[in-house]
Amino acid sequence: MKRQRTIYFNDARHYYLFVFEPPMALEDAWIPIDECAGTSVDTFIYGVARGDGLFYPSKVGLRFRDDTQTFEAAPSYRVWNNMQSLMDRGLDPLTVLIDRAHDKGMDFFASLRIAPQGASDPAVSSREGGPGFLDDDLREHNFLILKELAHDYPTDGIELDLAAPPGGSPFLFRDEDAAKGTPVLTDWVRRVADMARSRPGERAQVGARVYPTEEINTRVGYDVRTWIEEGLVDYVTPMIYAHMVVDSNMPIDWLVEATEGTNTSVYPMLAPYYAGMARRYHTREWATPEMMRAAVANYWDMGVDGMYTFFLKWPIDDAGRTILAEMGDQSLVKDKTKHYLANRRTDMSDTVGYDLPLPLDIAHDDTGTSHEIGLYVSDDMEGDADRIREVRLKILIADLLADDRLTIKLNGDSLENELCRRAYGSFIDAYWGQWLEFVLEGVRPRKGRNVLSITLDERPKGVIGTLVVEDAELIIERHPFPSRFGPG
Repeated sequence: MKRQRTIYFNDARHYYLFVFEPPMALEDAWIPIDECAGTSVDTFIYGVARGDGLFYPSKVGLRFRDDTQTFEAAPSYRVWNNMQSLMDRGLDPLTVLIDRAHDKGMDFFASLRIAPQGASDPAVSSREGGPGFLDDDLREHNFLILKELAHDYPTDGIELDLAAPPGGSPFLFRDEDAAKGTPVLTDWVRRVADMARSRPGERAQVGARVYPTEEINTRVGYDVRTWIEEGLVDYVTPMIYAHMVVDSNMPIDWLVEATEGTNTSVYPMLAPYYAGMARRYHTREWATPEMMRAAVANYWDMGVDGMYTFFLKWPIDDAGRTILAEMGDQSLVKDKTKHYLANRRTDMSDTVGYDLPLPLDIAHDDTGTSHEIGLYVSDDMEGDADRIREVRLKILIADLLADDRLTIKLNGDSLENELCRRAYGSFIDAYWGQWLEFVLEGVRPRKGRNVLSITLDERPKGVIGTLVVEDAELIIERHPFPSRFGPG
């Protein structure tokens, strides 16, 4: 049956085995669990592989660097030796985490990237022109690892990480093989589901990371609707690995609709960043609690069953624990300030064909064209009007001049009479662009889907640069005091 879950994921590497010096103390081995204990997190998911070896002493697969103790860098050295230091004391590194999770009242799932593993022939990879998941041996090898995780360890479930490509693994199929591979993959998922549910004692849950839109999943060979209709998966998590920018507008209605009346839950992934390092004139910035709160509130409003996040700023600080505490309870985010963001494209989103509105280029001669940006807002702007202290719309436009003439509308209503403040576009290069910050009084967003439209009317004579809309954000500030003076 459907179940509400609040999930945190650790990939075994970046904030765990990569960072501690061997030999690993037991207290350090517990850190992935302990750092989210005492929050709303009730399910911990651990990534057991990245494709070049498993992060536990598998009997059916290749443990990371077990074939050679040659280490190209310090993190690899730490991974192998941290695991070995626990094993030398008679401790299984995976069991240590499972037991600690259970001690702290959390379910434990093992997540496997469904891909060529460390013991696989590299030539089988679709990235190398091979057959990918059409290869019988590759499917069997992944199956046996999952069976080991479900049957030989006291896990509560297993997760099929199918959203890692292209950032974390090759696509399962070559483009020309995806249609042929679709029924093959579905049969394999059926087999995994039967295996997980037939283990002695309590059945193991099966989850799947998938892509945000049905079109992308279908194109790469994932028949997600059939998996849901046949009850093969207990949950689905829409996401794109390595597209790390928080997305409060993910189009997951199709998954909510497909799982209605079924036993499959929907747990959208809350990506952790406000800005990535690849973005011009930016350093990496983690999303604030207000930004994550907006995404959480939106997804509850869309009808999901729980929340899932990963890669919060580490070590997890007070802001991170606030995020983990709030994301499991929709009543905790309802009446708090939220910072809504329109999502930005990344190399990963472009590669998988995930269409996102920003950045938006407006050529100097592209006048009269209305460019639209969607923003979903969960706040009840009318019903909660007395508790909404201020609404601000922020738009960052590169190459903007004060003499540029723009028409900006929200849901068809012009913002020309709203107070607008300007600020420098970047602390790195102040001249690069301008923030336009509208204090919205006469024109307010509405609950649900909103449309921000930007039209270039005219650039100053001789200016041939392109305007680039980099960001569009709504900040809805709440306060328990009424936002009016005098009697109601």
